[in-house]
Amino acid sequence: MRRSDFRFADPLRVRWAEVDMQKVVFNGHYLMYVDTAMGNWWRALALPYEDTIAALDGDLFVRKSTLEYLAPARYDDALEVGIRFEAAGTSSLRFVAGVFRGEELLVHGEIVYVWTDAATKKPRPAPTALVDAFRAYEAGEPMVEVTVGGWNELGPEAQAIRTAVFVEEQKVPLALERDAADIAAVHALARNRLGLAVGTGRLLAADAPGHPARIGRMAVSRAVRGASVGRAMLEALMAAAGQRGDREVALHAQITAFGFYRRAGFQPHGERFEEAGIVHQEMRRAP
Repeated sequence: MRRSDFRFADPLRVRWAEVDMQKVVFNGHYLMYVDTAMGNWWRALALPYEDTIAALDGDLFVRKSTLEYLAPARYDDALEVGIRFEAAGTSSLRFVAGVFRGEELLVHGEIVYVWTDAATKKPRPAPTALVDAFRAYEAGEPMVEVTVGGWNELGPEAQAIRTAVFVEEQKVPLALERDAADIAAVHALARNRLGLAVGTGRLLAADAPGHPARIGRMAVSRAVRGASVGRAMLEALMAAAGQRGDREVALHAQITAFGFYRRAGFQPHGERFEEAGIVHQEMRRAP
C-alpha cells in the first residue's frame, strides 16, 4: 500500500494527549484518526453527511473495523490518513484506510459499513446514486456540476443557501442580504452528484462604462467547504463574464476568504473596508 494509492488523504499532526507512556501514539487513537478522515472524505465528495443520509432515507452503521500496526507515530509527527472506497456488497460499503508519515505506511486497515432503512434500521442495498458518487470520486471525476442561469430558474435553491450562510451563520441582516439586483444578475448554482444544491454565487454587469463587472453573494454550504465547490462556481461565473465581453471582474472578498481568491488569480485593489459588520477587500481579475 502506497500513499499514491489514495486520491484523498486527510492531514493531521499528532497531539501530546494522543501519546501513551511508551511515547508513541496509543493504538486506539488510530481508529479516531480514520473516523475523522472518513468525515472529511464525505466533505471532499461535496456530500453533506446528514443531508445526504436524510435525502436517501437511510442510515449507516459500522459493521467491522480492523487495523494492522506496522510502525509507531510519535508526538508532533505530521501524518496523512488516506481513505479509499473499495467495494459495495449487498448492503455493505467497504473502505480501505492507510496512515502515512511521508511515504511510510504506519497503519492500514478497513472499515465496513452497512446501509440500513432509516425507519427499521434493517439492512438494504445502498442507493445506486450514492455508490456511483463514491466510484466517480475514486475515478478522479468532478464532484459538483455548476449551472449558470437566471434567478427565476435558480433562485429558490440559491436563496436557501445564502440564507443559511449569510443570515443564519454570519448574522448578516436579511434586508442587506436580499436586493433587487438578483433579477438581472447571472447566477451560478453548484449541485453535487445527488442533485443537492451546495453553493451559489452571482455576476452583476458593470454599473458604468469602464467599470468592472462584479461577482458577489458567493456562498458554500458549511458541511462541504474545502471541496473545491467555490472554485468551480467562481470559474463558471468568470467564464460567463468572458463570454459576454467583460474586460475585468471585481469582487468584495471577506477577509477570511482573501487567500482563496488570491489563489484563483484575483489581486487586491484599494484599501480594506467594512461591509455588514465584516471586513472586506476588493479584488480584481480579468476573465
